[in-house]
Amino acid sequence: MFERNQKTIFVLDHTRYFSIASEEYISMDFLKGKPSADVGAPGAAGNAATAGGAAGGSQFSKSLWTCACESSIEYCRVVWDLFPGKKHVRFIVSDTAAHIVNTWSPSTQNMSHVMNAMVMVGVPSRNVPTSSDYSVIHGLRAAIEALAEPTDEQLAAMAEISTEEQLPRIPNKGRVICITSARDNTSMKSLEDIFNTVLVQQNALAAPPAKKGLAIDHCHLVILNIVPLGVESLVTNRSLLKISPLLDVEIHTVSAPDISYKLTHLILNHYDLASTTVTNIPMKEEQNANSSANYDVEILHSRRAHSITCGPDFSLPTSIKQGATYETVTLKWCTPRGCGSADLQPCLGQFLVTPVDVTSRPSSCLINFLLNGRSVLLEMPRKTGSKATSHMLSARGGEIFVHSLCITRSCMDEAPAIADGPGGRVADYRTAELGQLIKMSRMVPLKVKDQSAPNMSRRLPRYFPLTTSSSILFHLQRQISWLPHFLHLLVKEDMDKQEEVRCQQHIHELYKSASRGDVLPFTHTNGARLKLSKAKDQYRLLYRELEQLIQLNATTVHHKNLLESLQSLRAAYGDAPLKSEPGASLLRSYTESPLSPERLEPLSSGSGSGSNNSNSLLKASKRRMSSCGQRSLLDIISSAERSQSNKRLDFSGRLCTPLGQVAKLYPDFGNKDKDSVTTGANIASNVKEESIRS
Repeated sequence: MFERNQKTIFVLDHTRYFSIASEEYISMDFLKGKPSADVGAPGAAGNAATAGGAAGGSQFSKSLWTCACESSIEYCRVVWDLFPGKKHVRFIVSDTAAHIVNTWSPSTQNMSHVMNAMVMVGVPSRNVPTSSDYSVIHGLRAAIEALAEPTDEQLAAMAEISTEEQLPRIPNKGRVICITSARDNTSMKSLEDIFNTVLVQQNALAAPPAKKGLAIDHCHLVILNIVPLGVESLVTNRSLLKISPLLDVEIHTVSAPDISYKLTHLILNHYDLASTTVTNIPMKEEQNANSSANYDVEILHSRRAHSITCGPDFSLPTSIKQGATYETVTLKWCTPRGCGSADLQPCLGQFLVTPVDVTSRPSSCLINFLLNGRSVLLEMPRKTGSKATSHMLSARGGEIFVHSLCITRSCMDEAPAIADGPGGRVADYRTAELGQLIKMSRMVPLKVKDQSAPNMSRRLPRYFPLTTSSSILFHLQRQISWLPHFLHLLVKEDMDKQEEVRCQQHIHELYKSASRGDVLPFTHTNGARLKLSKAKDQYRLLYRELEQLIQLNATTVHHKNLLESLQSLRAAYGDAPLKSEPGASLLRSYTESPLSPERLEPLSSGSGSGSNNSNSLLKASKRRMSSCGQRSLLDIISSAERSQSNKRLDFSGRLCTPLGQVAKLYPDFGNKDKDSVTTGANIASNVKEESIRS
């Protein structure tokens, strides 16, 4: 609740230096026709700098004090518009002493009180003699004392959780923004040291037994060193630097006319705000009501209005405003309409909005348009070039909000079907088998462990294809009667000798059906007779998948015997694995006995079944099985790099240097004797050329 931006204190330097002009001149020529003769005259402009164009001047320049007051008051206006009653801003004017403009009381936290007080303070007088009593240090000391004062929220929190035994620790952080002007970096360093010393002293006063105010946990000091336009300052900019555990300091040097842009940039980070520029707003011209022009209006709001809307398919179009240094998101104006419930249903959040330039005509027109009950949709471009309405501006109870709309699938939409996969609609998921797997893997906790109960070891399958079309083995288990029981025996953890013999018989039946040329009973073949080569490719893929399944479950001796038997069968079929087991020769007699079928010759790869279903099944199995026994991706990349490095010639210095020594890059560099010889040779050649020419 009590964050660092909960308390913000402006310390304004009211010394004699701030009475000089900012050197940015504003024209005062309101009459039509040619401008007066003194426009652009430096003398007339300088005389009218602080007098507001008096004595017939047609232009004037604001003072440094006016620029500082206007920008700081605009800062607090944005804060109070977006965080009404939640964030507090105070002002302290420093000259010979610290003058408190307002307090933490809600009655003084408003624009009217602050502006009336600033009018009473007025511009610093130039006739005041220079004295050491005029300093900004008085205001910095008062700012630290103001940070130690509790706000109404802190007092309420202390009253709620306080007890008679001890007073609870209330978080107390704050930020001090000092607008001053210093000569050089040494003067800035002295301000930092004095501020840090006073901060430590104030915390010592807040400790028992004195207990004068709250202890300051942390303070963020921002020093704005302002100078007139075109004047170079000896104070260098510095990013946020941790001076002590209690103090962080950053320094910015900025010309007086640009201080408003600098404070707008700082407020974005101070309060986690974002800038949005609504473009292409059609407005009628004030002088000609029949014509209209497009205007842009910049608004400020919470940064979450953009972060909760943008998805991976959307990008924020940003740009930098002329004269500013911060980025603003550009959104396009859409056709306005009445704010209905249908527009707010996919709303992810609403955030208060305030314009950056509240006095401009486009901002005033947009505010009045929204306050009259109309709503405006804003477009955000996609990466693909199309657009989508991502935000909406509307007014509620006299306040303007930006609504972040849902531009992706919302919770109100129907949930996607399980068949809607990334690549399209998938209709052959093994949903029933997955449900059986979940039931088999269900574990129920027992309140009391029974010591007599045997330990139940649950073994989950290590090979589970998600779709039927990606597996030949599980695709055929509904057409071959003995295949489901055979697959059940393969994944058993405690296979015995009898079950091994039964599995050997099933493997032998597969071999006999392949030797007879029987076609595997795929569904949707429409009774078409396959070619012999294509049928044998089906068996070849079936053997590969079967071997992969046995390898993942080969935990007993019987499983390993089945694996060796299947590898021997694949060798007899002309599709032997790359690595054969040591005991494969003992079981090879099983397939090479006189009762076994004849050996089948190796065949070239075919395309699979004649039907669409069988064709896709075989292609998916080929892609999955082709990776068995091949090199890894690291081996492929390493071999490619080695082949490329062998083609390149080695460094000549390494080739000429003996082993164990370091090659010198420029061996003749710095050799004066050789340089003199080379220079003499060049001179001699030049003399010779001149003599020939003469």
